[in-house]
Amino acid sequence: MNNLAFAITALWFRLRDLLSPPGDVLREVGIQPGFQVLDYGCGPGSYSIAAAELVGQSGRVYAVDISPLALQSTQSVAARKGLSNVSTIQTDCATGLGDSQVDVVLLYDAYHDLVEPGRALRELHRILRPAGVLSFSDHHMRDEQIMAEMVGEGLFRLLKKNKKTYSFLREGDRQPTHKADEARIGVDRACQT
Repeated sequence: MNNLAFAITALWFRLRDLLSPPGDVLREVGIQPGFQVLDYGCGPGSYSIAAAELVGQSGRVYAVDISPLALQSTQSVAARKGLSNVSTIQTDCATGLGDSQVDVVLLYDAYHDLVEPGRALRELHRILRPAGVLSFSDHHMRDEQIMAEMVGEGLFRLLKKNKKTYSFLREGDRQPTHKADEARIGVDRACQT
């Protein structure tokens, strides 16, 4: 994404944030002080910053995006707000985090853009703690599409449909494949760094 495209996208997100403040959205998730949170597809970082304020200094937020401009924006806002609990990770899939490391994953308006969604979901499942929450929203998808994608492979189950997000719980440790990914890339069961 070039600078102009990113600036337009960031402007759109700022407008969205005025109409639907990230802190209000995150209250649906139940993020607590001390939590480890991953914001997958963080964009300019509005949810990462709001989550960092919620988890406090005893917690950590991992802002993940493929775009270096998004990560630079997130780092800049975190520094300006004095938040030292935000780390950025540039990747299109593998986070480099340990198994069962995070309490909550935020996946907001990014799923529809993923090239290999099954690989991404397996990575998110891997890094979530048992009974960890995947908070999901994607205005490009209908409810039935969301449910089919999120629970169809047995990695997650619906905990609750909130006003603005879905909360899915991490299921057991089996690692099923995503049929759409198999058709495109073969049976590759883990993200490659």
